[in-house]
Amino acid sequence: MSGSLRIAQVLAGAEHGGAENFFVRLSAALQASGSIHERAFIRRHAHRLDALRSQGVEAEGFRFGGKFDFYDAWVYRRRLRAFKPDVVMTWMGRASDATPKGDYVLVNRLGHYYKLKYYQQADYWVGISKGICQHLIEGGMPEERVVHIPNFADETPVEPLLRDSFDTPADVPLLLAAGRLHVNKGFDTLLRALVNVPDAVLWLAGSGPEEQALKSLCSELGLDKRVRFLGWRNDVTALMRSVDAFICPSRHEGLGSIVMESFAHRCPIIATRSQGPGEVIEHDYSGLLTDIDDVGQLSEAMNLALTDAALRERLVENATQVYATTYSRQVIVDAYLDFYRRIAEQR
Repeated sequence: MSGSLRIAQVLAGAEHGGAENFFVRLSAALQASGSIHERAFIRRHAHRLDALRSQGVEAEGFRFGGKFDFYDAWVYRRRLRAFKPDVVMTWMGRASDATPKGDYVLVNRLGHYYKLKYYQQADYWVGISKGICQHLIEGGMPEERVVHIPNFADETPVEPLLRDSFDTPADVPLLLAAGRLHVNKGFDTLLRALVNVPDAVLWLAGSGPEEQALKSLCSELGLDKRVRFLGWRNDVTALMRSVDAFICPSRHEGLGSIVMESFAHRCPIIATRSQGPGEVIEHDYSGLLTDIDDVGQLSEAMNLALTDAALRERLVENATQVYATTYSRQVIVDAYLDFYRRIAEQR
């Protein structure tokens, strides 16, 4: 192990979230490659520390408090230096702001169109979509030091749930949406569009600040019998295997890792032309795209997908091939390992 590249992954994220889930997935996959010695430096969320350690990733927990939390910041930086990393990759703003330059190559990884004030001191930047990479370049980062590496899905095989789960009639068209219940996710538009999709039931998995507003809207629209609020779920891929189509109605979406999940688990996807999904999905080939906040288009796309089994099968077959060649775990892990080796050699 002493001759392996030493890679530090740093995340000061929320208790739950898509980026946080992918952090564990990528860290575990990189460690499993046997090509690097990796350590994760994360916020003290016990479930995430346990998940990393159970998959062979060394992990340490810190508060990652505010800018006046001097002691914890000192401890984190001391432990990071003690690891003697060749490459440090920080995820999102708080971790990037907390991590100084040092005797290592510093990489900031961006999963969204963040303001760039916390990302000025890195040596390299990873954008998970081409649009984010362009955002970085337009923000002044040197183009030759901006790298595009997307996400891969949780490829663990799963069994579908019974379609009558969550008190759902077994014989109705079934839709799924998932994500943080935030205004950026556009779930209010989805509920309005669902009014015009007769008989369909929606499973909505997620939690967040818009939960009560969405439940109130659901009642106003007369949808209480056709929407199931599932809360935060760790089995979204199993849910995908259970339904007729997945809906991603986002107003803003950096990449939309959930798109890769739908590709990998053979669930037809309908998404808006938000930044990430609009880049990844080819309309009428690997999914269906609608304009952002266009209730009529979204209703039409859902009705089309639910009534045309041949269309669903064609979208799934095409998306499966796209995923295998562009977004699979092996493709993305190899891309990161090649990137780390290249930049470490330039130290």
